Amino acid sequence: MSGMLAPMGIISGAMSEHFGQPVTEITARFGWLTFGILVGAIIALVIFDLVRLRKLLMLVYTVLTACLVSLAFLENMTLIGIALGLVGVCCGIGLAGAALVISRTYETEQRASMLVITDGWFSVAGIACSWIAIFLVARDYHWSGVYQFVALIAAFIVFLSYRSTFPATDGNQQQSPGTGTWPAPVWLCIAALFLYTLGQWSVLLWLPNYAETELGAPRDQAGQLVSQFWTGMFAAQIFVAWWVLKVGVRRLLLIAGVSTSLFSIPLWVYGDIDGLIILTTLWGFANLGLLKVVLSFATQMLQRPTARLVSSLLLGATIGTAISPWLTSQIVTATNTHFVLQFGTACYVALTILLVTASRLHRTIESQDVQRRSA
Repeated sequence: MSGMLAPMGIISGAMSEHFGQPVTEITARFGWLTFGILVGAIIALVIFDLVRLRKLLMLVYTVLTACLVSLAFLENMTLIGIALGLVGVCCGIGLAGAALVISRTYETEQRASMLVITDGWFSVAGIACSWIAIFLVARDYHWSGVYQFVALIAAFIVFLSYRSTFPATDGNQQQSPGTGTWPAPVWLCIAALFLYTLGQWSVLLWLPNYAETELGAPRDQAGQLVSQFWTGMFAAQIFVAWWVLKVGVRRLLLIAGVSTSLFSIPLWVYGDIDGLIILTTLWGFANLGLLKVVLSFATQMLQRPTARLVSSLLLGATIGTAISPWLTSQIVTATNTHFVLQFGTACYVALTILLVTASRLHRTIESQDVQRRSA
């Protein structure tokens, strides 16, 4: 999934030249991919109760591999959109399956640590695929070249799924004790994850284009900004996997929200491409694995994280990813690339407010539970 999303801002220029369409039209076309991810996340709400996880993932990644290979031969934009949509559906199901495996295997702070560690591979994929995309685009290879590399990884996942065992999934949707429904902080976390991905892709989709058109940076150097973000995020995830065991999930949640918001501001304030590369790396580090930290915080609110809870949390994040190509294209059409970067910062500020509110509500609920048990 990371290998599909990370290169979008890099290859959009090459696709624009290849198909003779404006870059805003090409970027909006990736909405097929992101809305496919949304559909996959919705399917994940129920499918893990119906199909065994191992069999499901083998099927999903086989379809994904075939669709990625087809991109090298398709010239019709509608067919390309359908292929990207199917890839997105498979990615949405696969991401939820991976998070479910980790949530069922580890408890409390260890769960947060392992989710961040596994999320580090998301960043590794972002780094690798961004650099591959830069390399191929600079040498005028076919725009889908980086996605053929992703196809090899998808095929390898099919093999790994065949050789592996998975935890059982079932329909036992046990909710928060004593309420029968998810507590309010869970819903705030879902909304925060929506804002997280919307803000992130508002910046990543348009930062290369902003650097190229507004700052006059060469295309390969502008594309490097995306890779540097993933590099910084990977370094942070290695650090956070240890640090979360020391400071706890709740405190890390608030630190990450504030730092992500603050470090996104220089991206649309500073005007030198060389400095912007450093600032993008720092922004990636300041992220502190926020997505999986929020996911871990929300799953701790239930005695046993269910498949539906994990899928719903990821659905919130997926909706933000899904609408970002279309929504940000509309924003850029109405304003400019500078404003859409500011929009990304605004999303981060809003998510920080939601996380502070969720943390305080959860603390209040815990205090009330302790008082009831004491009484």
